[in-house]
Amino acid sequence: MSRAAASRRVAYDTLRAVHESDAYANLLLPTAIARAGLSSADAALATELAYGTLRRRGTYDAVIAIAADRGTADIDPAVLDALRLGVHQLLSTRVASHAAVNESVELARSAAGRGAAGFANAVLRRVSRDTPGDWMTRVAEGARSDDERLGLLFSHPVWIVRAFRRALAAEGRADELEALLTADNASPRVTMTALPGLAEVPDDARRTPYSPVGFRLAGGDPEATIRESDGRVRVQDEGSQLAALALTRALPVRKGERWLDLCAGPGGKTALLAAEALAHGARLEANEISPARAGLVRNALAGVPLDVPVTEQDGRVRTAESPETYDRILVDAPCTGLGALRRRPEARWRKAPADVPELTELQRELLTGAVSALTPGGVVAYVTCSPHLAETSGVVAEVRREWGAALEEVSARDVLTALADSDPGLLPQADGSGRAQLWPHRHNTDAMSISLLRRV
Repeated sequence: MSRAAASRRVAYDTLRAVHESDAYANLLLPTAIARAGLSSADAALATELAYGTLRRRGTYDAVIAIAADRGTADIDPAVLDALRLGVHQLLSTRVASHAAVNESVELARSAAGRGAAGFANAVLRRVSRDTPGDWMTRVAEGARSDDERLGLLFSHPVWIVRAFRRALAAEGRADELEALLTADNASPRVTMTALPGLAEVPDDARRTPYSPVGFRLAGGDPEATIRESDGRVRVQDEGSQLAALALTRALPVRKGERWLDLCAGPGGKTALLAAEALAHGARLEANEISPARAGLVRNALAGVPLDVPVTEQDGRVRTAESPETYDRILVDAPCTGLGALRRRPEARWRKAPADVPELTELQRELLTGAVSALTPGGVVAYVTCSPHLAETSGVVAEVRREWGAALEEVSARDVLTALADSDPGLLPQADGSGRAQLWPHRHNTDAMSISLLRRV
């Protein structure tokens, strides 16, 4: 098997695991690459093929349906994944057409036999005869509404397109919708953090514009930098860095404060909080309901010389047992994850509008519990990796109504602007809140929402 064919096989096997077993590409792919012994270049090809195909699945399925003259539900799933991989190479990469067709046909043959290979060959050769622009025109012509057209062209479910439009409109930026959808389909750049007080930003690195502890390497393997740092330098999205720093920098820290990371898994923000706590003489505790993710939190804390106990409870129970105990609490709440679609490409196809009400009720209960666990004057940071207004401003507004004058808002926009070297341009929200909303297309971060509430 050629090196390119090995890369395609790894990408194809990843697609099959994602669609057949609900696997997560970001967890599965590195293991598959290592097992196949791919070089750095071949690993990059496998990653681009797998992630690119998953991101653009909606668009490619529309193309396949036209080229095959049948709905994708009528195509064998294993053959369909081979077709998706082939269409991605034909329409979105510089891979030679004959290689894209032939290798994808072989994948279909190995999965479903000679008849499937003939079908895949016919479909892919039809796709290869026209330009990407021609195919996008055909796909758009089949849309029944403008939202559906955007969903097909930019490969997002229609309900997510609408949720993004509403969230942007809350800042007066509805005209940026296509830019956001485009950014969601681009590979994110690797951003790293140097834990404050424990590690330094490398001299040849470029500092991030908004987080004072973030940087991007000029080149080279980030894994080597991570290994050499004993866990004090790590990969972390700049938005995640800002979510943790918003809590620690919202108000001056008094020595001896008690902090809690309520939903800590997988632990990246916890480690940053721990470094900040160590620097300011504060104590930190962490909680994560999932035992597996709690283990990840403990691993993430290994590079910080601070004793951080990690409990494994439902966050609502954890706070109910600790009334008026903590000076600062981070609620990085379970959410739809719509803000990290560029990083978790399959997530857009796994969530549905019906998921939102259940999540918002959990988010409200977690935030309410966190407020009850605050000391008077204490601050909670409510964070979601989603811009969906029901999960962000809706939850905060409901909790503020419940607590009334006992809860005031600290402007997260002001806190983040004060942290940044460059003005992040965080515009006011339509609801008049101080919520900060980060965006992939504006800030090159995940679409992180950050609100700060103080108990008075």
